Amino acid sequence: MRMRIPASNRARVALIIALLALAFAVRVGAAVIWEARLPVGARFAFPDSETYWTLGQRLATGAPYSYGPHEARVFRMPGYPWMLSIVFRCCGADTPTLAARVLGALLGTMAIAGVAWMAWQLFGPAASLATAVLAAVYPGAIVMSVLLLSESPFCAVMTWQLALGVAAWNSPAIRSRGVLSLLFGLVGGMATWIRPSWLLFTPIACLIGLTSRRSRGDCWQFAWCAVMGLVLTMAPWWWRNYTITGHWVPTTLQVGASLYDGWNPHADGGSDMRFVDRFLDEQRRADEAALAAGQTLDATFEWRLDQRHRAAAVAWALGYPGQVLRLMGVKFLRMWNVWPNEPAFRGWWVRCVVLIGYVPLMIAAAWGAVTIVSRRGGAHMFCLLPAVYLTLLHVIFVSSLRYREPAMLPLIVLAAAVMVCERTSHGERPS
Repeated sequence: MRMRIPASNRARVALIIALLALAFAVRVGAAVIWEARLPVGARFAFPDSETYWTLGQRLATGAPYSYGPHEARVFRMPGYPWMLSIVFRCCGADTPTLAARVLGALLGTMAIAGVAWMAWQLFGPAASLATAVLAAVYPGAIVMSVLLLSESPFCAVMTWQLALGVAAWNSPAIRSRGVLSLLFGLVGGMATWIRPSWLLFTPIACLIGLTSRRSRGDCWQFAWCAVMGLVLTMAPWWWRNYTITGHWVPTTLQVGASLYDGWNPHADGGSDMRFVDRFLDEQRRADEAALAAGQTLDATFEWRLDQRHRAAAVAWALGYPGQVLRLMGVKFLRMWNVWPNEPAFRGWWVRCVVLIGYVPLMIAAAWGAVTIVSRRGGAHMFCLLPAVYLTLLHVIFVSSLRYREPAMLPLIVLAAAVMVCERTSHGERPS
């Protein structure tokens, strides 16, 4: 399990460490600039940031983990709020947002280390160094590191899960493969504690692994250990949710609202949550009518509201399948667009930065997908699978450039391998 570094490669390791230090400095500088450019009195650029901030404060003070006037207790996964609570405990309840952005810069640097290790295992030290360089300067990764959103910690944990998956898949020893596979599942659960949409990634990776040409025993060991790790990590959250709602809630009770955000008569591929107040009023009236009729209300208000959102979204989708298909195409284009979709971020210089930073990487990564992943398979699937998984997810829910950024990090590994023409773990060059 321990990676031995030959003397000939120590200089590259030192360079990667220096790059990580430089990447951290760049991200801290970007955080300071971002803070300076915010309007006077504003703390956040996205509404989601307020929810994470408030939940982090509540955890730090020992208050119940709930949000909003209705005390929603299964509103957000607790991973990122828990990290923010550490900042509050260290710096006080009135800590400036810059302190949390510095934490994001550190997490963004950890994500670079994760993909660098992943590249080292798959393609060798030269590709690892190239990956670290590309990930350090990639504009999307820098921006995601300084925004107070769950993408920053998620990218850090996700990349280390992928690196552990590569290590587990390539391990020749039964014991080390079992331990690494278990860690792959455990870290996948940690990533789900941050981004609930990641829940199905680990089982899907295991299913794909079972179809590989590797020996059946090795594949099953990887799958069982990984799923066991995921279940062990998620079980406390599942039990908590069951004690609150009386139902099994695998992640949060925002899935219904998110689904309706993507499937509704006014959906355009982006997010517009103005419908929430209408559903709140409808659910209150339905509850009042049920109580007046002597009926017993099921579970909590939060759970019933989630079910109402889900039912409305599914009913609309079944009634308008053509619109659903059209929206899937729109969402795909929004996610992989060459420049921002939102008018507020369509300045010419923003478009140029996104275009220049994104298109060359995608061309190289696409070539790597054709010449490496399609031919080698095996552990190389971890470079491409996050992009496929997140795309399939967000052509159903809402979509934007924000949701592709985690997938870009493992794609950078493929792009780096193509750019340096490094030998693969099978001793062959990507053609």
